[in-house]
Amino acid sequence: MPARPEMTFKELYPALGAFASNMVAEILGGEQVDSPRPRMVQTLAASMLLGTLSGPFMRRHKGPGSWLLLFAPELHLSGEIIIPDLAGWRRERVPELPDVTVMTLAPDWVCEVLSPETLALDRGMKMLAYAQAGVKHVWLVDPDLHTLEVYRLEDDGAWELLDVHEGARRVRAEPFEAIQLELAPLWER
Repeated sequence: MPARPEMTFKELYPALGAFASNMVAEILGGEQVDSPRPRMVQTLAASMLLGTLSGPFMRRHKGPGSWLLLFAPELHLSGEIIIPDLAGWRRERVPELPDVTVMTLAPDWVCEVLSPETLALDRGMKMLAYAQAGVKHVWLVDPDLHTLEVYRLEDDGAWELLDVHEGARRVRAEPFEAIQLELAPLWER
């Protein structure tokens, strides 16, 4: 199979002039990938999760850790343009929020909130891109199935599935295992 030509920013951004506002454009594997914006169910799950983690983890000197947690940041990693639903960097790696429009430093954690429209992309090309960029933890949240899958990147570059949490339980999940995370609010309608 011939190698695909990599898309450049100059090729992507002019195309966005006619791009529908209800779509998200990313570059994965050298190609533009267009996905529908999240449905409200996915947006609510991401918002609830960010709110839950922000309290204990975004305080600089209190709580179980210090993180920079962001909603849908644009990441430029190893030639890819990726927009995860949530991303987090340990504060020792990002002590101050940079005044930029995109992040080029790989996060320590990302979360993708799955939908039927993005399931294959999130589990496939995005997981591969996160591994190649060195993201240490990925969570896949499925509000339709009421599941949280927790992955850790191993030294060999492969994802290890640490756990699948279901239902309305309280769980501890890497890298935020210092707190019990209540899953029920993620599934609220």
